[in-house]
Amino acid sequence: MDILHLDPRKNKNNEQHFVFGIFFIFIAISIAIAAIISEIVSINKAPFYYYLIIWVGSFAITFISLFHDKLTLARSIKTRMENSIRWPKKAKVLNGVCWAGPFATIAIFPYLLPYLVLIGIGLGNVSTYVLLKFINRISNQEQLIVGLVSIAAIPIVYGVHMDLLVVKEDIAIILSRIFVSFAYALGGIYALRQKPNQ
Repeated sequence: MDILHLDPRKNKNNEQHFVFGIFFIFIAISIAIAAIISEIVSINKAPFYYYLIIWVGSFAITFISLFHDKLTLARSIKTRMENSIRWPKKAKVLNGVCWAGPFATIAIFPYLLPYLVLIGIGLGNVSTYVLLKFINRISNQEQLIVGLVSIAAIPIVYGVHMDLLVVKEDIAIILSRIFVSFAYALGGIYALRQKPNQ
């Protein structure tokens, strides 16, 4: 059954969960596709700009297919994201630091890229969940799941990285992408399976 043609629940909160469930699953698909193609390209030692094209192209194609002729999805996502616009300035700064801080740090410590990506996805989603919960009284548990899974993946990625460093030097990067994709897929599935009024 095509999840894009399921009827969203009548309750607005449940509709938001439904929409973001689909949204998160499409993020997971985009990351998975880009990660697989990037790994194939890396074997051939392709130029750096190839990776930019792959990642931008993967997300563009996936989300064009998601939002094409589906204005209800776009409006629902816009409505949910607008909640953060009404936050106090300190809350916006905190959330911004949680999301952007780790990614900005990559420029200083590029060798920590896989771990900083997981930290950024983890802290960003957890902070957004907490702020929405306490400021807007909205419980987006799927977002909390994405954040917690990403953070929990850090020691796993590090452990495997250390064990397989001799075999494959960039194993941590591959694993971090896999875990981020898995985290969003898990969050999306959880959102789609929530019961009415939950």
